[in-house]
Amino acid sequence: IFQHVSLMTLDTIMKCAFSHQGSIQNSKSYIQAVGDLNYLFFSRMRNVFHQNDTIYRLTSDGRLFHHACQLAHEHTDQVIGQRKAQLQNEGELEKIRQKRHLDFLDILLCAKMENWSSLSDEDLRAEVDTFMFEGHDTTASGISWIFYALAAHPEHQKKCREEVQSLLGDGASITWDHMDQMPYTTMCIKEALRLYPPVPSVSRDLSKPITFPDGRSLPKGFMVTLSIYGLHHNPKVWPNPEVFDPSRFAPGSSRHSHSFLPFSGGSRNCIGKQFAMNELKVAVALTLLRFELLPDPTRVPVPMLLPVMKSKNGIHLHLRKLQ
Repeated sequence: IFQHVSLMTLDTIMKCAFSHQGSIQNSKSYIQAVGDLNYLFFSRMRNVFHQNDTIYRLTSDGRLFHHACQLAHEHTDQVIGQRKAQLQNEGELEKIRQKRHLDFLDILLCAKMENWSSLSDEDLRAEVDTFMFEGHDTTASGISWIFYALAAHPEHQKKCREEVQSLLGDGASITWDHMDQMPYTTMCIKEALRLYPPVPSVSRDLSKPITFPDGRSLPKGFMVTLSIYGLHHNPKVWPNPEVFDPSRFAPGSSRHSHSFLPFSGGSRNCIGKQFAMNELKVAVALTLLRFELLPDPTRVPVPMLLPVMKSKNGIHLHLRKLQ
């Protein structure tokens, strides 16, 4: 299901952040490029010789990495180019400024057109690359693993479906107001994010020295990596960590504020946290309203701790259409 979900999440971020109109189904090469970059980035980190740019460029992995970067950048450049062409039409810039809510690309391009020296083309593409990549690949991972968790635990899937049907069973369209009216579904989403965090680890450069409780210390400028996957599976933090138990996130339950970090934490946490959570809720609600999710016992997913959580053998489900 991962590629299908990826196309949906890419379509979502393209429409919401970049006002893109039209089909996204021809973007499979971009989806594949992002998948290759995920794997190659992780693979390169584990090979000391590949840390050298010159050596890496001469390897088959290095050539594939360069090709995948080109494909990703071509997709981004196309999105930016289309939006620029719209803005250059007479009166279009003023019309965009009058919009109640500017999208992400509107803000960047308006800033560039008002002050040409403030944002280079390379800076612009870097920002769009980040939002395009992080805005679809991580949410695709989250949705896919949530679907698997619900398929593997039909009793919880049933409760979520009953909750969604009570809100939307009469054919009502999902609205912003519904986002806060799905407490049990939200609990299940969070428990799946605990078991299968879309970003398994994050790194930070220390802005000042740090001393740990055991007395060991690290100097300023040192890079540290936090294993979010390890934190979420630590039995000292989460009793019976391998058990899918949505009640951990029941209203009123107490836990340390940094024991659950699917979107990282602190001042550099995920800028799209709220957007992502709403997207997860919408995808889960509308899917459960239409389908029963069943696991494929012959192909149990094997988590891969890449920069974005994937499965070594894919995430395979059976979908049974509901009447």
